Amino acid sequence: MTKYRQIYKPSYWLFEGMHGDQYGKRSVQQIMRRAVKKSGINPYATVHTLRHSFATHLLERGTDLRYIQHLLGHRSIKTTEVYLHVRTNAEQKIKSPLDELDLEDI
Repeated sequence: MTKYRQIYKPSYWLFEGMHGDQYGKRSVQQIMRRAVKKSGINPYATVHTLRHSFATHLLERGTDLRYIQHLLGHRSIKTTEVYLHVRTNAEQKIKSPLDELDLEDI
């Protein structure tokens, strides 16, 4: 990201349009559609998929849900919880009995 910033020197938006303004929704969707097609990944991936993945990775790395709520612009924490399919701490601590198997002797 540092190299990108050094080369393109964005003034306000990280990824700026032709005149230094914010990209339009339609432009972002078209860029995403071309990138998905070119990459050969899941053809159903969308800009919303990136947003969801970003938020999910933050949560999995231990980022506080309130920070994620703020980053996503949600007014209600309930919206963030539903959006991320949040599991309770108790559910996160559940281990499968299969994880405890010692398979080295087999």
